[in-house]
Amino acid sequence: MKFELLTSDGKARAGVLETAHGFIETPAFMPVGTQGSVKAIEQRELIEVGAQIILGNTYHLYLRPGTDIIQAAGGLHRFIGWNKPILTDSGGYQVFSLNELRKIDEEGVTFKSHLDGSAHLFTPESVVQIQRQLGSDIMMVLDECAPYPSDLEYARRSNALTLRWADRCKSAFDAGKELYGHSQALFGIVQGSIFPEVRQNSARDLVKIGFDGYAIGGLAVGEPAEVMYAIVEVCEALLPVDKPRYLMGVGTPINLIEAVARGVDMFDCVLPTRNGRNANIFGRTGSINLRNAKFKTDFSPPDPDCSCYTCSNFSRAYLCHLFHVKEILGLQLATIHNLSFYLWLMRETRTAIKEHRFGEWRRKMVNQLRSEDQVVAT
Repeated sequence: MKFELLTSDGKARAGVLETAHGFIETPAFMPVGTQGSVKAIEQRELIEVGAQIILGNTYHLYLRPGTDIIQAAGGLHRFIGWNKPILTDSGGYQVFSLNELRKIDEEGVTFKSHLDGSAHLFTPESVVQIQRQLGSDIMMVLDECAPYPSDLEYARRSNALTLRWADRCKSAFDAGKELYGHSQALFGIVQGSIFPEVRQNSARDLVKIGFDGYAIGGLAVGEPAEVMYAIVEVCEALLPVDKPRYLMGVGTPINLIEAVARGVDMFDCVLPTRNGRNANIFGRTGSINLRNAKFKTDFSPPDPDCSCYTCSNFSRAYLCHLFHVKEILGLQLATIHNLSFYLWLMRETRTAIKEHRFGEWRRKMVNQLRSEDQVVAT
């Protein structure tokens, strides 16, 4: 993997990330395909809306269909019919989200499967091996995402464990080999909850270990947005300029713009797909809920300024009808639009950076997005 920083405007950066399965222009948004599928949209449509990379989840793919099946298929790219880059999370988020079904110790995390209750031990070494079997282009280290709120002592202990796990992941990665003839990269994850000192220690120690890129994890878990932005600034100041920076699990369109302004290159979030499946669509002047009765006779496009397949062919009234009668097509069309919007937003961001007008563009776009119809992220 190679990362080239092309230009910057303030702290906002435009670059190119080269992987064995293609190039990723940054800033980039990565649709989430937890179980090998981005919900309510086909791979063909993902390409049409401009997706450059998608995510898979190590924990879920390990349980179903199982890494042996994926390896027999020739790796995750072949199994799901996607020949562009893939990033796989290590299962670290499940340490946070499945806290009632797991036990953490020095060795790793023991999960009780949410499917049948069976026990599975994830160690730093095993998650690297699982991701070798998946064959993702970018692999993530095993980490603990501390809950919010956490006290300072818990954040320190949690981060110390995450750093020891990161070191073990790097050793396992260096000692292993690719299975499918293409290179893989490994990203470290900065943790430390909302405590600047812990975050600084995390970033410094990860840089000493040395990774292909660096993620900022443990945010967008309940803390105020301004706190999240402040922690991003703390981390950015210590991360290498020549390596990509990935803010995990974020977020709203405004979150993305504000994080780019603070030096972030890559994002993922379920928000555009999840909200789409719940009739909430994003637009250039905020978000609307298409189940609202006022749209039953609104024959304008879902987003009048958008040229995606959904907005070029269908009306708000039609999508309102689809959601009220619970037709699957409504979920699909709203998802197509929301991902189109997020990917358009990143392209516009990149253009503004390259033309050195990001500051002005940022102010204008954020003001447009702050409308009274703006849907609260869920």
